[in-house]
Amino acid sequence: MAIADNEESEDRRGQVNPAMFADENTNLTPAAKQAYCKDHQILIPDVDSKSFSFRKLWAFTGPGFLMSIAYLDPGNIQSDLKSGSVAMYKLLWVLLSATILGLLMQRLAARLGVVTGLHLAEMCYRQYRKVPRILVWLMVEVAIIGSDMQEVIGTAIALNLLTNNFITLPVGVLITAVDTFTFLLLDKYGLRKLELLFGFLITVMALSFGYEYIVVAPNQVSVLEGMFIPWCQDCDKAALDQAVGIIGAVLMPHNLYLHSALVKSRQIDRKKPEKVKEANRYFLIEAAIALFVSFVINVAVVSVFAAGLHDKTNQQVHNVCVANGNSMADVFPQDNELVDADLYKGGVFLGCQFGIAAMYIWTIGILAAGQSSTMTGCYSGQFAMEGFLNLQWARWKRVLLTRTVAILPTFFVAYFSQINDMNVMNDYLNTIMALQLPFALIPVIAFTSSKSIMGEFVNGPFTIIGSLLVAAVVIGINIFYLVQLVLERFAGLWYVYTAVGILGIFYIVLCLYLFLHMMASLGICSSFSNSSFVDKYICSSATSNFILTNQSNYSR
Repeated sequence: MAIADNEESEDRRGQVNPAMFADENTNLTPAAKQAYCKDHQILIPDVDSKSFSFRKLWAFTGPGFLMSIAYLDPGNIQSDLKSGSVAMYKLLWVLLSATILGLLMQRLAARLGVVTGLHLAEMCYRQYRKVPRILVWLMVEVAIIGSDMQEVIGTAIALNLLTNNFITLPVGVLITAVDTFTFLLLDKYGLRKLELLFGFLITVMALSFGYEYIVVAPNQVSVLEGMFIPWCQDCDKAALDQAVGIIGAVLMPHNLYLHSALVKSRQIDRKKPEKVKEANRYFLIEAAIALFVSFVINVAVVSVFAAGLHDKTNQQVHNVCVANGNSMADVFPQDNELVDADLYKGGVFLGCQFGIAAMYIWTIGILAAGQSSTMTGCYSGQFAMEGFLNLQWARWKRVLLTRTVAILPTFFVAYFSQINDMNVMNDYLNTIMALQLPFALIPVIAFTSSKSIMGEFVNGPFTIIGSLLVAAVVIGINIFYLVQLVLERFAGLWYVYTAVGILGIFYIVLCLYLFLHMMASLGICSSFSNSSFVDKYICSSATSNFILTNQSNYSR
């Protein structure tokens, strides 16, 4: 296709067609056929770009709040309540730090989509060789399916509590499998209405968990101290485990892929650098507001269970339930072990301690969290498939595939075991998803730090160094935590050690490939970047010549 034709089509649609940048080896599906952008884009009002405009902020508002749903899914909520019950308010600073680091990485993902017109998975398709690209896609799919399983668990537990055990956990799992397809119907009503629905679900969560915060009335001074004093005095190993769990629950790999694609829903004239800068600025403001809201909700959950369940034994809570005539008292065994908090026990405790209304309102919040994260999970899967594989499926087929993979193991656990096993599965899933972080963090840092990709919008040296340090610390913590987990839970089982060792070698080799590709993209060492080894084994044919036509007029 001729460049003139591409420019003409760009003027008609107000966006760059990604196909114009692809060669015969990296042909990408045109944006008009892609998920989320296929119907129309949101127009940005033409007002003075030099001053702040609430009209423009409203036009850009949507992608950040959809992205923030991942910070409020059932896995995060469970991590919050366990953090509060184990360490009280002492880990709130970890939650604050993880949210700030999340904003930093989400900003990079959004900038990639705004500047290039391609989302992160599409860029991986161009930049990585076939075998490592498919392996990275599989790792991202593992993260998406893991998140999907948490949403299924959370929604099934919410339905069980909401109906006072009338809907059993296995039935709740099946209902969750079916109700996902309602998302496909909602999607037909238009992009803006769908974004408003997400806003409504976030509002439901804010009201539900905010109500619990007001009823429980935690110590405000202790909340502020825990939030801004980075220390955990007298914390035991359980508290340290929860600190790692917070990082794993908040920073989700597939969320970077999601955010980089969601920003493509706004019409941005990429021929004009001032318009790109404007879009980056407003998307950053919107993401900051959205993550602030999610942070407040997470703080409310941590604080509620810090004030209510910390140092409480099963016998104590059982007695409270019996005294208040709650039929679910047997959820807490009559022993002197500390309560092992989870979504289910947390809801029952609130009902026993603060009245049945508290339990139902908590359940409504969990249900909203599960449903909203289910919808964004569908989008993440769609973007990953169309980007990494350049493959277009009907959305119902995509939903059926991922939901089936997520439903089957969850259903069997729900059917053949107890609620405690589902919550243990939830904790393992947080660990598994945390291990997939390199397959999102390294690519987004590499691409946004490449001059040939980003032009004048390339990351500065402080951003590059800061993001690399963040990635190194987060990845290092998660790997250390996994090793500790295996040594503790599977002590002496040689076959488990062998399997983990084999998978570990594969994991390290794939991470090494991404790291070497990043070094080549950054061009820090010219002798390495220009070596025959890099050209033959690391970079794809599109890596060295990716310069956006619409950027060439203003890149430095």
